[in-house]
Amino acid sequence: MRTYRTASLNVLWFLIALNVVIWVFTLVRPESMITFLGLTPVLVPRQPWTILTAMFVQYDFWHILFNMVSLYFLGSFFLRAAGERNFLAVFFIGGLAGNLLYFLLGYLVYQGLIPSALGDPFSPAIGASGAVFAIGAALAVLVPRVRVFIIPIPVPMPLWIAILIFFVILIIVPILAPSLGIAWQGHLGGAVAGAIMGYLLRRRGQSYYPR
Repeated sequence: MRTYRTASLNVLWFLIALNVVIWVFTLVRPESMITFLGLTPVLVPRQPWTILTAMFVQYDFWHILFNMVSLYFLGSFFLRAAGERNFLAVFFIGGLAGNLLYFLLGYLVYQGLIPSALGDPFSPAIGASGAVFAIGAALAVLVPRVRVFIIPIPVPMPLWIAILIFFVILIIVPILAPSLGIAWQGHLGGAVAGAIMGYLLRRRGQSYYPR
């Protein structure tokens, strides 16, 4: 059993504000900004910064709203559960892992080494979803029994089940329906990295919630 603690949300608000500011700039010249900051596998050798910047670019109002609301609730929970340093580590490593997986699969498709269904070398991927999935997966491993609500389900459920539901919706469904245009590779890479980091934090006892 661990004790509950309060946590500063300043770093979380900073990340949300950064995403909002970049999104506003993107509205002015969306195609140019997405091309310059988004992660397009065939362009990564010439634009290596996009491995990082793509996680801060959102497409439209609903995209940024969903990602930022998810980041706030999962991030504020994680900050209380494991602290600011671990939050930043999971956020950035998870986001980078998701972007790297999207790049790797897309580039392998471009080289003709794997089937085209596994990646798109010419489409830019953007969004904080990989980092958000990493935070959620880390929490699901770190404190799996904590109960949460998912709208519109009226009853609380263990966190690991809630994360599994999102996993199915945002990873499995896009694989089966690629026309949706959802970069499931980023979600999957972020989730795997987050789960590994959550396991490492759990092994080290770095949780302030009952597991």
